[in-house]
Amino acid sequence: MRVVIVTESFPPDVNGVAHCALQTARHLADRGHAPLVVAPATAAPSESGSEPPYADAPAVPVVRVPSLPLPGYPQVRVALPSRRVAAALSEHRADLVHLASPFVLGVRGMAAATRLGIPAVAVYQTDLAGYARTYMGAGEAAAWRRIRSVHGAADRTLAPSGAALRDLEAHGVPRVRLWPRGVDTARFHPHHRDEALRRALAPNGEVIVGYVGRLAPEKQVELLAGVCGLPGVRVVVVGDGPSRARLTEALPGAHFLGRRTGAELARIFASLDVFVHTGPFETFCQTVQEAMACGVPVVAPAAGGPLDLVAHGRTGLLVPPNDPAAVREAVRSLAADPALRTAYGTAGRTTVEGRTWAAVGDRLLGHYDEVLAGRRTAVAA
Repeated sequence: MRVVIVTESFPPDVNGVAHCALQTARHLADRGHAPLVVAPATAAPSESGSEPPYADAPAVPVVRVPSLPLPGYPQVRVALPSRRVAAALSEHRADLVHLASPFVLGVRGMAAATRLGIPAVAVYQTDLAGYARTYMGAGEAAAWRRIRSVHGAADRTLAPSGAALRDLEAHGVPRVRLWPRGVDTARFHPHHRDEALRRALAPNGEVIVGYVGRLAPEKQVELLAGVCGLPGVRVVVVGDGPSRARLTEALPGAHFLGRRTGAELARIFASLDVFVHTGPFETFCQTVQEAMACGVPVVAPAAGGPLDLVAHGRTGLLVPPNDPAAVREAVRSLAADPALRTAYGTAGRTTVEGRTWAAVGDRLLGHYDEVLAGRRTAVAA
């Protein structure tokens, strides 16, 4: 099968869309298919025009489309108009187009697929309506109109969680199915717990409470302010973004480690005692699953993707969204009970052991097969 993955973000970008697109491309190649990735350029191209080397670079071809950094948020790049998308679909002789979190580049990918008569699967991954509410205080209706426009043209939309699926259906998006995300259960493993790192982060033996992710307004990391005041607790923040300067003031005493990836990130995850996710707009929330794979109990809002991932009172605690007192109390209860932390962490690891990228990648191939079979049936009729 020849598949073109049109994605709004791709490594070396570090975010959920980029990581999922990378894992999808790798799985297709591993199963003997022929993937091609189309993504925004992250920097000036090399003299040879080839993809520059970086950690975790995939062994698949990547076509980069000219892009510009988003004003005020340079870590996010927006693709510029380009004929490369349609050309890539034609030259690759695509059997199917995979649209990863389509918004700008994905809209062009959907239009090109429609013109060329190529089936398309659109993967919903970003809560654009929630972002509109956070950044503009309005614009949710416009965001949903755009979502309906591109996803409604796709042969199938894949939602990462039950909450996302229900949201899409409630807003009139047709042909929605569930496709969750995988986790690298070898990289993210309790065995990577590092006592030397723990002593460096918490020299007095404090309980280490961590957040991993973008430092941006929609993530609401400031909800950890009350946790910083708990006796015997050390807060560790991993990630970067436009809110970092503000958060260093809002979270007194917290360790800010910046962006970390790969084995180093896995070592930090496994060395935590409690993982807290604060953002209420997650369609899935990959970092929750990575913490669970490391045997770390989770505190997360009872909204969006975490509802599928965290079994309240078994693998962690779900709290009301946007409630700093609830976050503080949940962390306090876990910090005070090592046995409960161990029980939740063990149950979390058991829960995710079967959710490998290979397993969910095969489920994706099943969706592809059904879409292609549906197109053949429609043509025959």
